[in-house]
Amino acid sequence: VRWNTDESGGTLNFFSISSDGRVSNWLLMKNKLESEEVMELKLISGGASGGAGEDDETSLAGLAGGLCFDFNRHSEHLFLVGTEEGRIHKCSKAFSGQYLETYEGHSMAVYTVRWNPFHPRIFLSASADWTVKMWDHQVRLPVMSFDLGQAIGDVAWAPYSSTTFAAITSDGPVAPTSGVVHIYDLSINRNERICEQKVVKRAKLTHVAFNSVEPILIVGDDRGGVNTLKLSPNLRLGVVRTEETPAEKTDEDLQVEKMERLLEMVTETKEVS
Repeated sequence: VRWNTDESGGTLNFFSISSDGRVSNWLLMKNKLESEEVMELKLISGGASGGAGEDDETSLAGLAGGLCFDFNRHSEHLFLVGTEEGRIHKCSKAFSGQYLETYEGHSMAVYTVRWNPFHPRIFLSASADWTVKMWDHQVRLPVMSFDLGQAIGDVAWAPYSSTTFAAITSDGPVAPTSGVVHIYDLSINRNERICEQKVVKRAKLTHVAFNSVEPILIVGDDRGGVNTLKLSPNLRLGVVRTEETPAEKTDEDLQVEKMERLLEMVTETKEVS
C-alpha cells in the first residue's frame, strides 16, 4: 500500500496493489473504508507492446500479478508497477485503461520499484533474477544493472544522496538463511558495492528502509525482527559544497546534477564499448 494524494477532495486515501492484477484507491470515510478500482494490470503476451499490427484481443491475455508499485514524487499522477512475470509498467492515474510504457529487462518477478527521491526520471527495480537495475523512465532499456548473486528482497534509495542505495539478499548457497545488506554509491564506484554487511544468521531479510533524518538503516526479517544499523561517515556522503559552488543552487539541484554526471559517464562508456 502507498499513501498518495487524491485530487477529488480532502478525503484521506491510499492506494494498494495485489497479485489479483488490480490497483485500487481506498478512501477513508468517517465510519467506513471504500475502494475504487484505478486500473487492471493487463497481461501482455509476446513483445512489450504486443507487436505492431496485433489486435488488443490477441496481445492481451488475462491480468498480470502486481507485486509492487511506487508513485513519482515530482509527478504524483505517475506510478510504476512491478509484476510477477518480470515486466515493469509505467502508469498514470489519468489513463486507467492503458500503460504509458513497459520496461523489459528482468527475467523473473520484480519485488520492488523505487523512484529516485531527487531525480524525476530515475528509478530502481529489484528482482528474483538476482539483479538490481537502474532506469530512466524515458528509455525502455535499463541504464545500469547490478548482479548480486542472490534473489533480492528489497531495495531503497538513500535520502541524502541521489546516487546511493541499499539492497538486501541472503548470503548465498552456503548460508541461504542468513541476510546481507549491500550499500552502493554510484558516484564512488559504478561497478561494485562500497559495503556488504551480514545482518542476521538464521532469518531471511524482507524489507530495508533509510531514516529520513538520521544516518540509520532499518532492516526487517521473516522472524519478526527489526535490525537497526548506523551508517559510518563514508557511507552517508551527501552533497559537497566548495567555493566554486554557486550559492543560488539548492542541495536538491546539486543532487540532480550528481545523477546527471553519472548518466553522462554511463552513456559515454556504452558508446565507447
